[in-house]
Amino acid sequence: MGGFATVADIEAFEAVPLAERNLPESTYAAIRRTAESYPDDIALIFFLQGTAYQQSVQFTYREWLGKLHQTANMLHDLGLRPGETVSYILPNLPQTYWTLYGGEAAGIANPINPLLEPAGLAEIMNAAQTKILVTLAPFPRTDIWEKVASIADSVPTLQTILQVDIANYLHGVKRLAVGLMRWGKGKEKVRARVLDFDKTLARYPADRLISGRVIRPDDIASYFHTGGTTGAPKLAMHTHFNEVYDAWMGTVAVDVQRGERMYLGLPLFHNYGAIAVGLGAWIACATLVMGTPQGFRGEGVIPNLWKIIDHYKVTSLGAVPTLFKALLNVPIGDADIRSLQVAICGSAPLPVELARQFTAQTGVNILEGYGLTEGTSVSSVNPRRGEPRIGSIGLRYAYQEMRTAELDGERLVRFCEPNEIGTVIIRGPNVFPGYKDEFHNRGIFIDAGDGKGRWLNTGDLGYQDEDGFFWLTGRQKELIIRGGHNIDPRQIEEPMHRHPAVALAAAVGRPDPRVGELPVVYVELKPGATATPEELLAFARENIAEQAAVPKQIRIIEHMPLTAVGKIAKLPLTFEQVADVVNGELEQIQEIAQKSVEVISDRRLGLLAIVKVTAMPGADKKALEQRIRQALGQYHFRVDLQMAG
Repeated sequence: MGGFATVADIEAFEAVPLAERNLPESTYAAIRRTAESYPDDIALIFFLQGTAYQQSVQFTYREWLGKLHQTANMLHDLGLRPGETVSYILPNLPQTYWTLYGGEAAGIANPINPLLEPAGLAEIMNAAQTKILVTLAPFPRTDIWEKVASIADSVPTLQTILQVDIANYLHGVKRLAVGLMRWGKGKEKVRARVLDFDKTLARYPADRLISGRVIRPDDIASYFHTGGTTGAPKLAMHTHFNEVYDAWMGTVAVDVQRGERMYLGLPLFHNYGAIAVGLGAWIACATLVMGTPQGFRGEGVIPNLWKIIDHYKVTSLGAVPTLFKALLNVPIGDADIRSLQVAICGSAPLPVELARQFTAQTGVNILEGYGLTEGTSVSSVNPRRGEPRIGSIGLRYAYQEMRTAELDGERLVRFCEPNEIGTVIIRGPNVFPGYKDEFHNRGIFIDAGDGKGRWLNTGDLGYQDEDGFFWLTGRQKELIIRGGHNIDPRQIEEPMHRHPAVALAAAVGRPDPRVGELPVVYVELKPGATATPEELLAFARENIAEQAAVPKQIRIIEHMPLTAVGKIAKLPLTFEQVADVVNGELEQIQEIAQKSVEVISDRRLGLLAIVKVTAMPGADKKALEQRIRQALGQYHFRVDLQMAG
């Protein structure tokens, strides 16, 4: 078995310069290389419904490359040129991947979250200067087309819309029923020409790129949006080599082999599923098993996931903590999951107790990793060989430097010693060239003055232990991570400040056992103004572009906590949310006589809840302690439990 177990393994691998690794120069070239070497291997298996997972379509690598050729050729013929943008607003479908990598072969691809509100969709397309949009045709229980039609004319650069019809994956009575359900729908008039994706695609050759384009490694391949403020979306630019390197290194780091079967249930507007899982699988000549347009959220997927793994002999599962939490409530039953060798977790902190319970249930280790859009996708991961360190984000990728450092603004003061907390910084072939809008690039790059290139300030805090494993302790950039979705607090705060009664608004994350964090907003009202939490919440629902960013609750406080220089101090608000959650869990346990909770920011452990508990007379202290640890172990913060009585 390959992969890395130690830093020494990584350094030995790096003895061969990256330039001598003969990596493909583009994402298109990477997929073509595999297809030409193993044309009859299976590239992708797709099933439409979690309740009928046995019914699927599959594509060999020869067929998969042909679809990318056809997509790139179609986009080129419709006017897309290098440097111009094709956006997609789609659920998980084979056509989504064709648009991403066919789009990168023809121009620049721009994935967009279909859950955004119409105004948010328009803002991103205008920032990307979208020329062609690929989206969903009207389909029951989806509102994607309705949202697109409502804002299409507000994107001046948009010339063509290609509609993907999910009904093409249905047959017989089901297809007829869908046709009847959408009778008369989809008649909205838009300025751009509207074409059927699959019918148009069929007109183009599958054996070559008709453009004759020569793609360079430093050409921009994609714009991934990262949750900017209203009116100024942050579009992270990825080069072709950014994506090729990051996808390739992921397969090397966790030793993905030809013929393995990787399950995909993650959304394809996010870099993890799009690049690390998708492109990574095809570089390694693995098979991607993609379940339902809604991914893990598809009806019947989670209740049947063990059976799906058995049926398709899935070897690896990439997911977020919320999925692993949900699976703990699904009995394995008579499903044979011996094919499953590894599970990989990213996008949000993984509670230690959750990882332990999952391994105890399945015998499969969860390898926690770390990445960010500005680093293309992944930067570190726990080793597949040896024992993963639960709670750690693992070892750095080879050829990518990763350190913790003391910073002074945009200046590197010094690197931190082992076990000393600092800001996590990275540099290497996966670090993006910057945001499309230069405005957003201020303060994100650090010049070390050593002539080896600039570092990316990730905004995360952590330390590196003596063995080279990284541990996160907090975030400088205050992102709220809800079910793997990064929410910039400004997405919430700026709309709330437009309410006439609001003087100050501060959004923080409330720990949640299901989705990791939920957004909560603290509001200070203007003198003499009145408003209820219910009124403010209704305002939030109407004015916040991303549904996931709508706060779970709004708390009106008399005075917002401020720092010495007058900035809002969010840490006390976060402490209050953690304490509230801990007290709520403890109140459910009757054997507790007394309790106290103090939340602090520990220098080494980060967010720490100090919990002191006195047991009721006659209570089993050992059982009580275990119950408390299980209840609080669902959350990402650390706990110092002190038992008495």
